[in-house]
Formats: sequence, C-alpha cells, structure tokens
Amino acid sequence: MTAVTAVACALPGVFLVLRRMAMMSDAISHTVLLGIVLAFFLTHDLRSPWLMGGAVLMGVVTVSLVELLHRTGRVREDAAIGLTFPMLFSVAVLLISLHFSDIHLDTDAVLTGAPEMAILNSLTIDGRDYGPQALYVMLGILVLNVTFIAVFYKELKLATFDPGLATALGFSPALVHYGLMTLVSVTAVGAFDVVGSILVVALMVGPPATAYLLTDRLGRMLGLSAAIGAGCAVSGCWLTRALPSASVAGAIATQTGVAFALAFLLAPQRGLIAMGLRRLRQRWEFAQTMLVIHLFNHEDRPEAERESAIAGLHEHLHWPPVFVTRVARQAERRELVVQRDGRLILTDNGRRLAKQALVN
Repeated sequence: MTAVTAVACALPGVFLVLRRMAMMSDAISHTVLLGIVLAFFLTHDLRSPWLMGGAVLMGVVTVSLVELLHRTGRVREDAAIGLTFPMLFSVAVLLISLHFSDIHLDTDAVLTGAPEMAILNSLTIDGRDYGPQALYVMLGILVLNVTFIAVFYKELKLATFDPGLATALGFSPALVHYGLMTLVSVTAVGAFDVVGSILVVALMVGPPATAYLLTDRLGRMLGLSAAIGAGCAVSGCWLTRALPSASVAGAIATQTGVAFALAFLLAPQRGLIAMGLRRLRQRWEFAQTMLVIHLFNHEDRPEAERESAIAGLHEHLHWPPVFVTRVARQAERRELVVQRDGRLILTDNGRRLAKQALVN
C-alpha cells in the first residue's frame, strides 16, 4: 500500500520538480486540512466523500492564492507560498482545537501519518472484507495520475519546458498548470490519510529529485521516479522490522533522503564524485592544451630548443616543476608530444590540437 502511495505521489512530483515548484507540494499537503475541516462543518461525517472534495478544492484555492500574490510583482513565488500555506494550515488547526477536540481529526496524525494503522480500515461490501480501503483509494489515484500524464503528456512536456511555445501553439499553459495542481491536490488528499502530509512531501519531491540526477529524458525520469519511490517505501517498511520502535513514515522519508544522497554523490553525470572527476580531468586536459600551444608557438624558431627544454618549462609556463612533469607524462600518453634529449617535441596530434585550440 505504501509502495502504491509512493508511486502515485512520485509521478506528478516529477513535473513539480522540473517546474521548480517543489514547495507547492508542501503547501497543498498542509492546506488541504482546512478543506477537510470546512467540509466536516457541513457534513459532520468523517467518511463523507465531500471531505475529499473540500480538500481538493482547498488545494486549488491555495494554488490560486499563490498565483495571485505572485502576479502582483510585490513578492516572489516562494515568498507567496510561505505566506499562504502557514495561514491556511493555522486556520485549520485553530478550528480543530476550538470545535473538534473530541473528534478524530488529529493534527499529529495528519502531519506524521500512520501507514501501519491504515490496514485496520477495511473495505467491506455485503459483509465481505476486501482489504484496506486506503489501498483502493490510492490505486484509483494512481490510475488517475497515469491516465492524466499519458493523455496530456505532450502538453505537460511543452508547458513545462517552453510555456511561450505552448501559448504560440494555441493552448494555455495556465490551464495545464491548474490541471496539474488539481492532480497534486487529489494525490495529496488521498495520500496524507495514509502517510501524513510530511511524507507526502518527501514522496513527491525526493524520488523525482533523485531521478532528475540520473537522467535528462522525461519519460525515463517518470519511470525512475516511480521505481525509486516504490523502492523507498518497501525498504522503509523493511527498516521498521529491524527497528520495531521506529516510525514507518519516518523510515520511508529517511530512505528517500538516503536515495537522494546516493544519487547526489554517485550519479554518473551529475553526481558530486563524477563532477569532481570531470573537473579534474578537464584541468589536466586544459594544462596539456596549454603545453602544446606553448610548444607550437615556439616551434621552428631560434628559441625553440630553450622553450621546449623540460628542465625550464616550469619557468616559461609559471607552473610548479612537479606539475610540469605530470602534464608532460600525460601528454606523452595521449601521443601529443615525445621526449627527445631532454626536450618535448610535438607530434602531429599535438600540432593538430594546438591549431584547433588557437582557432577556437
């Protein structure tokens, strides 16, 4: 069930991460509580479907208020989110504390969730138990998310990466935006009843952000995000078996952090280690290019013998002697230069590289 929830959260979360709107998931996952409270005022029934409707509507209201504040030009989008969701969430908490202190509307459960307790709320039809009700809710939301993304994939892709072109082609990026935010609201409402609002944010942001470090292709990013989310959910549940007193929601959220940290360090292209090695390689390649340019500029000139002598290169290039020796060795391995009588002589490859570097 937690794996289904993780996949359902991760799919729309990909577009939030790509659109740099990850904070919006935090806002929506908190403000939907006000929609639930207001709907309960009208229905006085915790099982009423109107509670989900009110929550989804409040998610859309949250997005609208953020957009309204942002369009004034007085505040940035992150500041607008920071102003909107604490206010709406605080109103919900205040209403619960004043009117529903004896009703099962627990703000702690909303925040931290209790996935291990969701199995107790079974779907019963004609006296037959069909398993946890939350599982069917999240399966339905997952199908909705997959269907929405599949049907509007091109529109979502274009509105995410090039809103100007989307407008020129005749469809409104704003409409796609509000459709996506409604989908996020529905997902947040269904998920936080199972895992709590904090874990909803972790599952909407963590797996997509991890997948973003691993690939540049949107389709592959969606698949990786879903797989990482499911893996974090399953491994988090396994972790609580080894640590029985640990919170399931906390363990899953921790796993999303671990997955991101591993990708941040070890991703083949964007990982910290790969970037460090690439910068180091570029540094040595640049040094070899400077060496061949120096030799090329003095080749066939009276000072060529003096300028190409290994013993004096550190003075001409203003490099430490040890560094000169290492650069010369690497240039030899690449067949850019050869050593002859204590001098460095350019090869055809070295001359070609020097000419290309000087032209560029």
